[in-house]
Amino acid sequence: MKIVIIDSNLGTIDLERSIADKYGFEIDKPKQCKTEEDVISVVKDADAIVVQYAPVSRRVIESAPKLKAVSEYGTGVDSIDIEACTERGIAVSNVPDYCWQEVSDHAVSLSLSLARGIVRLDKAIRSGDYSLTSVKPLKRFSKQVFGVIGLGRIARAAALKARGTGFEVIGTDVAFSPGTTTEDGIPVVTFDEVLAKSDIVSVHVPLMPATRHLINAAALAKMKPQAALVNTSRGGVVDTEALIAALKNNVIRCAGLDVFETEPLPKDHPLCELDNIVLTPHAGYYSEESLYELKTRPVENASEVLAGRTPRNILNPQVLK
Repeated sequence: MKIVIIDSNLGTIDLERSIADKYGFEIDKPKQCKTEEDVISVVKDADAIVVQYAPVSRRVIESAPKLKAVSEYGTGVDSIDIEACTERGIAVSNVPDYCWQEVSDHAVSLSLSLARGIVRLDKAIRSGDYSLTSVKPLKRFSKQVFGVIGLGRIARAAALKARGTGFEVIGTDVAFSPGTTTEDGIPVVTFDEVLAKSDIVSVHVPLMPATRHLINAAALAKMKPQAALVNTSRGGVVDTEALIAALKNNVIRCAGLDVFETEPLPKDHPLCELDNIVLTPHAGYYSEESLYELKTRPVENASEVLAGRTPRNILNPQVLK
């Protein structure tokens, strides 16, 4: 049986091949696919697909008659037509828990760097400015509120780490009722309350139709003028044009982004021209430990399906019944 890696920016596939070899399956990485046409050209004889960003659309699925499994490098599956896969009896899996520590660390790191003005101070001192002018006024952490949008594992971890540095924490999620408290002790409030009360708003929701541009001009206008927005989830959750306008017009004070609507972010992108934003290259997932899990577990998931077993993580388990 054949597993095809249709796109990956994670280097060699030596680790992936070691997993496929263990199961006795062939694995191939023909090229970096970007379009439907690219994918269609390489999956006609695939029994399983491993994907990072390339589209696995209904057209792609219909072009692969042998396909039994689609496995995602990572958490987000917004590029996969899960409904079409389910109709065809194709198992869709991901790795939802491989980097929750790293992403929550990254969200808090971005938040603290903004809350203390670290990047601005670094730029100022390198240009000969030894004053605090560029970051005034700063508030101590214990006088600030850290709000999370989404209350999944990563969001809760980020909130608890922020609480450990002194922040008051609050959160919101459609799966939790306002006025309640999570098992971790995080007070649950409404979406609008998180925006209005938080000094740092950290976004932790998957990208889907209901969350695309969840943080738009109207949402940004509800935030405090001195607040910071941090996004380590998916770029499409934030309306980039609205954020740029908000940062230019002092609707909010600053932002920290690890994800973007266009990736890689072009060096001439308007975000790169702003001095009240910290940008990182979708690096939140990374540690050597998480990278190992990211590279091996998608192939394990696909291989388990091909071997007639249920993988560790599956999004449509009904297809295997």
